Amino acid sequence: MYILKFVQQPWHWSVAGLLIGLTVPLLLILGNKAFGISSSLRHICAACFPANISFFKYDWKKESWNLFFAAGIILGGFIAGHFLQDGNNVQVAAATQARLATYGVHDYTALLPSEIFSWSNLFTWKGLIFFVIGGLMVGFGTRYAGGCTSGHAIMGLSNLQWPSLVATICFMAGGFFSANVLIPYLFKWFN
Repeated sequence: MYILKFVQQPWHWSVAGLLIGLTVPLLLILGNKAFGISSSLRHICAACFPANISFFKYDWKKESWNLFFAAGIILGGFIAGHFLQDGNNVQVAAATQARLATYGVHDYTALLPSEIFSWSNLFTWKGLIFFVIGGLMVGFGTRYAGGCTSGHAIMGLSNLQWPSLVATICFMAGGFFSANVLIPYLFKWFN
């Protein structure tokens, strides 16, 4: 019971950073594997939809470890979200709460605010923009950049790859722009 209480308490962000940071050398040492998640979708498509598309014509079975890695992330998230919560609301800094309140976000009972991420919003204009268009932009950007933030910012930078530095700078600039310009504009438009 003590172990469960220990796991349920809020942890410092550096613990996750350390574990993710140790994953990179572990993958390189154990099998010369590159850390990244975005390639998993390509592997799934190549395995499940073997159409006559050249992009999906490769030996995806050599990269099947990546599918298990992605499945572990999903399973771990499910376990943590359903069995390891301590029952308290998500802790959000007071300054962040004040800023989110100007956007109409007041619910902190879950990891994602229900004012945005709910089934009732899925088939609305808000859902179309946040889920569909946002998802397409993330997918296009990941493909265009040749990988996702975890692949470039964690794996690519640790290997001192110049394209990963450029991609990471662009990811960060896009995130700052979205959080400070785009999201406030969209919230004002919807409210």
